[in-house]
Amino acid sequence: MAIVANKRSIMMLYSDPMDHYCHRVRIVMAEKEINVDVVDVRPGDLPEDLLTLNPYASLPTLVDRDLVVYPSWIVMEYLDERFPHPPLMPVYPIARAECRRMVYRFDRDLFPLVDTIEKGPEKEAAQASKQLQDILTSMAPLFNEKPYFLSDEFTLVDCCLAPLMWRLDTYGIQLKGKALKAIEAYQQRIFERPAFQQSLSEAEQEIRESVAA
Repeated sequence: MAIVANKRSIMMLYSDPMDHYCHRVRIVMAEKEINVDVVDVRPGDLPEDLLTLNPYASLPTLVDRDLVVYPSWIVMEYLDERFPHPPLMPVYPIARAECRRMVYRFDRDLFPLVDTIEKGPEKEAAQASKQLQDILTSMAPLFNEKPYFLSDEFTLVDCCLAPLMWRLDTYGIQLKGKALKAIEAYQQRIFERPAFQQSLSEAEQEIRESVAA
């Protein structure tokens, strides 16, 4: 596991090493250098203690002392407030609201398509891949406006987008022209961050290695 676990840590994250929702939380933890015990969990083999802690048995699930936090977006906001440096949410209320709204839109419009690509029947997965490609093509100019997504600073929005960017090639997404250049430049900025590299599970590292091969 890329994030170094501290056995004396009081914080524990139940995480699927291949799940993009779990990956976004691990990026937050790596950016903030949080000591955490990461427990790798496969959806079909959930530990009994997770079933006791989280009635939905969903991943990721964070345990901090007596507090149990889920789903991923609530975990991310909690960590940003619990460990305020470096901040991953804007300071001002309007900008914070915009950040939350953007993540909400992604969770409604983008990531259900990702879930279908990963887990749906072949025909539906192919359709979802085409839809995702069209959405990213239409979004591409936004990636050129700022160093990070609509921001000069790396934010929780980027933490959500980064796992998708890492997996794009495996989803059969074929961008062209200006859209390809914009996305590739954004990917490079994200992937070069030490915290992003630290956040990757061994299984996630192999994603890009298998594509390159």
